[in-house]
Amino acid sequence: MRMNPAQIDQTLHNLNAQKLNAQAIPVGHPLIEQLEPLFGEHTYFLDLHGLAIVEPVEADDGDGRVGVVINLARWTDQSADALQPHEPEPTELMVDLRTDSRH
Repeated sequence: MRMNPAQIDQTLHNLNAQKLNAQAIPVGHPLIEQLEPLFGEHTYFLDLHGLAIVEPVEADDGDGRVGVVINLARWTDQSADALQPHEPEPTELMVDLRTDSRH
């Protein structure tokens, strides 16, 4: 899923609260042209573990405004210079995608 700026900020807040040193890859970045044919149109994040996206999941309250962080690629070594894609792996990290004042 592509996120709006408020959802990106919320996701970064959640990821960085876990000390993952996450960054969102901007839409116009040349890397996006390489990622979208492989994984589709998403907002992509780089963190200490590698490349990730967020996919919405059904929330307990049924409002569908929760997302799970999905890892798509790992760093090949400690230098974090190259990524190795793998099958999408859901993590235990959840993100509140609500960006309005009702949450």
